[in-house]
Amino acid sequence: MDGQNVISPEVTARYAADAAREVSGVTRIVEGVRKGVRVGSDGVVELHLAFAWGTSLPAVAAEVQSRVTEYLARMADVSVPGVNVIVEELDGRP
Repeated sequence: MDGQNVISPEVTARYAADAAREVSGVTRIVEGVRKGVRVGSDGVVELHLAFAWGTSLPAVAAEVQSRVTEYLARMADVSVPGVNVIVEELDGRP
């Protein structure tokens, strides 16, 4: 072992979803946690999210990336190589 913790992709996805939901402007995970959050074989986390209408998409996406990275490091002592945020839907559109 190289000193790096290894957790299952399912646990990583659950933690990533929890972290993303904490970000203001994120309204939900699209298609639920199993389909809306994927962890690739390379460890990159991909989140499919709905954002609130009128939020700054780049700012909220950047906050999601930061929050997910920090949450995984704190909760599981895991460093992910990347977090990709896909904005699937906007909620609350007038």
